[in-house]
Amino acid sequence: MNIILLGPPGAGKGTQAGMLVESRNMVQLSTGDMLREARTSGTEMGNIVADVMDRGDLVTDEIVIGLIREKLEAGGDHGGFIFDGFPRTLAQADALGELLAEFGQGLDHVIELQVNDEVLVERILGRAAEAVAAGGTARADDNEESLKVRLMAYYKQTSPLIGYYHAKGDLKSVDGLGEIEAVKADIAAILG
Repeated sequence: MNIILLGPPGAGKGTQAGMLVESRNMVQLSTGDMLREARTSGTEMGNIVADVMDRGDLVTDEIVIGLIREKLEAGGDHGGFIFDGFPRTLAQADALGELLAEFGQGLDHVIELQVNDEVLVERILGRAAEAVAAGGTARADDNEESLKVRLMAYYKQTSPLIGYYHAKGDLKSVDGLGEIEAVKADIAAILG
């Protein structure tokens, strides 16, 4: 089973993906994790990634698709892939669909974690305050101004995917602001 989790920063995609990895033996393909892993892998693709990142350039869609291709080629005994942080644009969604088709696969579900922006910002700022109060540190970008910038980037680039996957009949939505276990149960009901 291959799924995409969509939602703005802080909606809980990473938390839910982690639980799916545990409960369904799925593989989480997080763009950031894949880039960090590739950079130190010593493979041809890894050397390309390291070169691009060392120059401070943005990694191209082709590179990310290449990394996903490597994961698909590796196969393995698992319950499918969770795409986390990819696709972010319509062009990436098309490229992912073509790549999966090449391997005789497709997307089984696209799940949007719906959130109210104001509540989401309150939740993230509260989480940051709790971390600091407990003697830890908050993420550098867990402040109101950074959150608004991250949300704007999401709505400009990624939210068109909601309409794209809805039109394809692949999109299901859950309340991303519910309790973690309630969101997990809603996702499980969709996945069957």
